[in-house]
Amino acid sequence: MKKLWDVCNEDFESVLNRYERHLRNQRFSSNTVERYKKDISRLLVFSSDRHPTLEQADAFRDSLIEDGVAASSVNTVGCALKQFYGMYGEQFKIKTLRVRNIIPYFFSEDEVGRIFDAANHNIKHLAMLQTMFYGCLRASELCDLEDKDIDIDRLVIRVHHGKGDKDGIVMINPQCAQTLRRYLSVRPSKIINGKQYLFYTDYNRKWDRTSLFEVFRDIKRRAKVFSPGGLHVFGRHTPATLMIAHGADIRVVQTILRHNDIKTTLRYAHVSDTTKRTMYDKYLTV
Repeated sequence: MKKLWDVCNEDFESVLNRYERHLRNQRFSSNTVERYKKDISRLLVFSSDRHPTLEQADAFRDSLIEDGVAASSVNTVGCALKQFYGMYGEQFKIKTLRVRNIIPYFFSEDEVGRIFDAANHNIKHLAMLQTMFYGCLRASELCDLEDKDIDIDRLVIRVHHGKGDKDGIVMINPQCAQTLRRYLSVRPSKIINGKQYLFYTDYNRKWDRTSLFEVFRDIKRRAKVFSPGGLHVFGRHTPATLMIAHGADIRVVQTILRHNDIKTTLRYAHVSDTTKRTMYDKYLTV
């Protein structure tokens, strides 16, 4: 695939700006808009054309498959292409690839504890990770939190414009609340772009997912946690897996994770061999 060195070409920028307006008019979330724009910028570079043909779009998609891009990512590109050509009144037919129903990675309770311990020297980082873990938050949701979204006394957080542009209420536990109180007691209040974000960087900027990933990668390394997985595994896969392993009802977990479809939650209905043996010995008796 061609490199992205010329993606800032003014002709391409005008197309991408129009595409962004189109997506926002369709009420796509900001994260989806950015993801789709990135995919279309790659298409424009691939084709060296401001308005690639449908045949060029198919060739671009095929090149992703040849490069070994994950099926779920290829399917997301297909959705971006459908919206792009729909903007011109054309129809791009999505050829959905079958996504393997693989067991998600997750961290053990010991690994989560070591990650918290490794972050303990920095109250901001500890507060961020505990809020993400106990609130079962996505990285973008953590970055978007404002002071007004936190109700420490009631142990709840309001999430605005989550996945699918949905709002929701998530819970935290007393341990997380205590950490947040410590953090807020020493954190100066800052207004950034008219908003008072709960967490901001040392450069007085709003956190973005890339910077957050880098912080987590460093903390994970210092915790000597070598299991695969990044922030999404830490904030979503792991708490879901641990709740189910401890006996939580799958539909309760579905509500906590704010999943529309129970099938999404069922991906986490896997448990460790130790848990399976304990449950087996407890419940399979004659």
